[in-house]
Amino acid sequence: MNELFITPKSRKKVILRGIRKTLLELGSATKVELSDKLGISFPTISKFLVQMEKDGELILVGLDDSSGGRRAKRYAYNPEHMLGLALFLERTETNYTIFNCLGEVKEQGKTSSVLIDDDLKLLTKFIEDIIAKYSKISSMAIGVPGSVDNGRIFYIPGYEHFQNFDFKGYYEDRFSIPVVVENDMNAAVLGYHNNKRNNDNQSLIYLYSGQNGPGAGIMINGDVVRGSTFFSGEVSFVPQYDDRNFLQALKNGSGPKKATIREEYEIDAISRLVATFVAIINPHTIIFCNDEVNKLIRDQIVIGSSKYIPVEHLPEITMSDWKQDYLYGLQNLGLDLMITGTSR
Repeated sequence: MNELFITPKSRKKVILRGIRKTLLELGSATKVELSDKLGISFPTISKFLVQMEKDGELILVGLDDSSGGRRAKRYAYNPEHMLGLALFLERTETNYTIFNCLGEVKEQGKTSSVLIDDDLKLLTKFIEDIIAKYSKISSMAIGVPGSVDNGRIFYIPGYEHFQNFDFKGYYEDRFSIPVVVENDMNAAVLGYHNNKRNNDNQSLIYLYSGQNGPGAGIMINGDVVRGSTFFSGEVSFVPQYDDRNFLQALKNGSGPKKATIREEYEIDAISRLVATFVAIINPHTIIFCNDEVNKLIRDQIVIGSSKYIPVEHLPEITMSDWKQDYLYGLQNLGLDLMITGTSR
């Protein structure tokens, strides 16, 4: 941020973010340590800590050993000062988790699919009930099976009543808390990366056929790729055969897709898609949902992919719990929004 355009209000936000993030990362710190770490004067840090302690954001955890003068107070961030809500909407169920500033889960569960099949009344009532129970909820992360541009859904096949709907704006106005809305596969690849504590420079592809058609979460060098028009990962449209794209190849004229991948035509279509990603991105890992792919099918995909791409260039191909990765990714976005006030 250009210092010429920093207002007192925005400067206050920057300092608060810095103190919160530093205390959560370090576990605890003194005023001197915070001043040195953040490059902010000791009097300014002192002023902020006094107010934060008064507001209940900080906990005094003890006094450091004296080096001849007054013993320095050591502070920790109160993880229960703010809570976050993460939830994702699917055809068969809505999963949610409530967490504190350390990412510790306070409650997790799922509820009926009508929250997405209906208009927003039931979903809004569901959120209202949670906020009534947990009054300290200070951010909300919503996952949707569609393409999202700054909280507005612009491509969500099967749920046309949400087409061009601004989820972020609607719920920020309704509940007066910051909201981030994310595509399901982008959240899943972020959650997998952060949960596995992968190297920050890893490139990952998360593939899922899912209840709402296939999608991919793409991460390159540790950053989620959303694309110039936020349409990346819509692999349904990838052309594969003379007359079929990836979605059509998966269905193969057989009607609704089965939960588990097992047919030869499915394995060939997926193998071609894997080869496409390897040729273009050359990722470290490709992840499948363990509800769709087992070790036997994984091995068949490896064999099938090697027909189209030299085997030495194939990435690690693994399986993971998609729902947990999805929720964890949303939780990461909600935590970032809660602590820093900025969404990605």
